[in-house]
Amino acid sequence: MGRYLNMIDSPGDLHRLSADQLKTLADEVREEIIHVISQTGGHLGASLGTVELTVALLHVFDSPIDKIVWDVGHQAYPHKILTGRRDRFPSIRQYKGLSGFLRRDESEHDAFGAGHASTAISAALGMAAARDHLGGTNKVVAVVGDGGLTGGMAYEALNNAGDLKKDLIVVVNDNEMSISPNVGAMTKYLTRLTAAPIYRRFETDVYELLGKIPAVGHPAQDLAGRVKESLTNLVVPTVFFEELGFKYFGPIDGHNLPDLVDTLKHIKEIGGPIVLHVLTRKGKGYKPAEADRLALHGVTQFDKTTGAMKKKTSTAPTYSQLFGEALTEIAELNPRVVAISAAMIEGTGLRAFEKRFPDRIYDVGIAEQHAVTFAAGLATQGMKPVCAIYSTFLQRAFDQIVHDVCLQNLDVTFVLDRAGLAGDDGATHHGVFDMAWLRTVPDMVIMAPKDEAEARDMLYTAIEHPGPAALRIPRLEASGVRQARDFSRLPIGEGEILKDGTDVTLIGIGTMVDQALRVAEELERRGVKAGVINARFVKPIDSQLILERARRSGRLVVIEEHSPHGGFGAAVLECLCEAGLAGIPVLHAALPDRFVHHGSRELLLREVGLDVPALTERINAWLTALPVPALQKEEGRSGA
Repeated sequence: MGRYLNMIDSPGDLHRLSADQLKTLADEVREEIIHVISQTGGHLGASLGTVELTVALLHVFDSPIDKIVWDVGHQAYPHKILTGRRDRFPSIRQYKGLSGFLRRDESEHDAFGAGHASTAISAALGMAAARDHLGGTNKVVAVVGDGGLTGGMAYEALNNAGDLKKDLIVVVNDNEMSISPNVGAMTKYLTRLTAAPIYRRFETDVYELLGKIPAVGHPAQDLAGRVKESLTNLVVPTVFFEELGFKYFGPIDGHNLPDLVDTLKHIKEIGGPIVLHVLTRKGKGYKPAEADRLALHGVTQFDKTTGAMKKKTSTAPTYSQLFGEALTEIAELNPRVVAISAAMIEGTGLRAFEKRFPDRIYDVGIAEQHAVTFAAGLATQGMKPVCAIYSTFLQRAFDQIVHDVCLQNLDVTFVLDRAGLAGDDGATHHGVFDMAWLRTVPDMVIMAPKDEAEARDMLYTAIEHPGPAALRIPRLEASGVRQARDFSRLPIGEGEILKDGTDVTLIGIGTMVDQALRVAEELERRGVKAGVINARFVKPIDSQLILERARRSGRLVVIEEHSPHGGFGAAVLECLCEAGLAGIPVLHAALPDRFVHHGSRELLLREVGLDVPALTERINAWLTALPVPALQKEEGRSGA
């Protein structure tokens, strides 16, 4: 396998291949992706759809001198294979292996890092402007697709690029899909135009020209349909992009390599901002992925022959799935509850809700800022909007949370999926900053459950709370804790004592509560009596409980799966300072002050020192080095 692929060590090697050889190479790249991803899992459909486009771009342009900027990084597996990383491709999304997205520190051919969507045109325009400042002549190409054009930032960049008139090529990879089906007015633009009177008259004229044909499927009527479609495709995008200041080319077949190569060579010689509209099919060349483009977008290990994903050893539902089920139950009780997704209905567990309440769910596309203000508008009219957005994506909408929701104290619930380490998706997807930035906003309530049963009650509490509230949901499977049939409303700002202890108090939040309990058991074997608090609330913090336990044990350990700055640990230290107890020793166990890359959650917890053995050793050593608190001396306790 790989007669031509074996000859490719860098993009320059593609320049020497003929059209027939390029086509064979594309077939070999597609087979390589299917073969490897069937064993490792990863993003399959999007990358299968960009094989020919990638081959053509690297054949025509001279990377890394010419800059090829990919939007939505999971389209770029062919790019990785053809830019000197084929030997490492089997390590993709594995611990210490290749990233599933674009990373500048991974290859000089990754012109810009990409994990989030809608960024490529802005970055490419910046590169083009820098080139002109420095007197360069290289080309800059932005490849936008897989839903990237549902994000408002892409249109801001298009508007600016058309005004600046820079030499920039924007390739619109139109595969009709993002992670969920594309939504929004742009996708309906064609429908609106074809309903206009002038177009309807033109359509009638076409049919009159071809003759009145009553039978659907007649060759002449099929021809009329193709004429209609071709002329519409010619008129609609041309008007839109050229009004923005771009020269428009296309649409062309993104799987026809000779046409792609010829077109790219042609537009390479034309100056100014250019849009090339390329039509591709997600999952192209692999029948199971073409048949179910949503299910085979992101995959676990699968059977290459059938496309069937291998069954998980665990049958436990994920927190995301349980959230969707709980929200559906709550919506049965409260007709004002509606759900909002930013192109992640499947990823955030809302598929069950969508099936039950199709008229009460809104997928706004990759537009998190709009999602939040849209929710705010709903809330002003007495609705109960629930925004389910990945933590790492919601940070894009910080201003809207502050200005449009919290400043007006509106009743919006935010469910932050992938809170904490997101595993093999890596640094672009870890939700490890949200507690810090959400905690700064007045009127915001922030909760993190210790298990799935508590998550249900927290969701109910957040929705019932008459103001903004955020619930953090980890990327984990449920632990099997029994869930009550009915929902309970938790007192806002109250934690709970899970284990009594006099030598030290461990305070866990969210996923780290279970770690704290297990560490306490290990410390018990070493003669250390460790108490455990489930904090539950990041804001408002349970000051009374924390201060009482601080005075009693004289030493605190705060454990959180979050950045070390500004999160829950900072809230505990602030609480102690305000109470005049700043002298109480506090050990803060959090993520390191660096970006953590991809790998299984278990491996990453070990790497950052938040697994049970590392926490136990660190806490025991810390306790041993500390003097015995005065209170313990008086009571004759020895401490650690």
